[in-house]
Amino acid sequence: MIKLVKAELQKLFTTRLWWILLLVMLLLVGVFLVIFIVVAGIENNGASFPGRDTPEWAQMVWASGVQMGWIMVMVLGVVMMTSEYRYQTITGTLLTTPRRGQVVAGKLITGLVVGALFALALLVFQAIVVIPTVLISGGGLDLSASHIPQISVGIVVSMALYALFGIGLGALVRNQVAGIVIAVVWTYIVEPILSGIPVLQVVGKWLPGGAAQSLMSIDVDTGFGRPDLLPAWGGALILVAYGLLFAAVASATTLRRDIT
Repeated sequence: MIKLVKAELQKLFTTRLWWILLLVMLLLVGVFLVIFIVVAGIENNGASFPGRDTPEWAQMVWASGVQMGWIMVMVLGVVMMTSEYRYQTITGTLLTTPRRGQVVAGKLITGLVVGALFALALLVFQAIVVIPTVLISGGGLDLSASHIPQISVGIVVSMALYALFGIGLGALVRNQVAGIVIAVVWTYIVEPILSGIPVLQVVGKWLPGGAAQSLMSIDVDTGFGRPDLLPAWGGALILVAYGLLFAAVASATTLRRDIT
């Protein structure tokens, strides 16, 4: 299995896609960070945005870029699976490793690793921007008050599992364009609708995005103080369940289909 994972990593890192998606993710996150820096402390309609020297600002900014990470690793997972069929390399892959279950397991483990690596890159980038900004503004980075460690764990776990979702989606649809479109539509249209409409929030909190948000919550009972989210431990269990579901989908669809 270790050799399979190494082979999958080599396949991925010898292409340009991974670093293009990584750069796009960091660029978009950087835009969000700049916006948060600019609007810090501004009052609007009686509501005041947290100042840059406060733990509330650090907490808000630290969790702001994760959605960009979710979509990028999900797209990467889709491509990792569908490119095998698009470029007909799946035949050589399965001839080298006839046991298809091992091939799927290798891809899933690789997806978890790559998702976690992207998350670490995101956290390092945020630290480079957020920490100096807080210190220059006269504040102190209180990790306990800002809950940065808890949010960071949620970012790593959720991004790793979103890569797994992408691989499962790619195995299910096999068409690369269709898989990417579904991933984007789901992340930016379907889930926000289900989470944003009050009558549908009971459904939205059980979806991957809602579960991931609750995993990064600062309160195990309400999740960022919002009663519409699951407890942090519940979000973790839901994400693991989704990961296992997508792994089963990937195995079932890949094992049963003719590759020709």
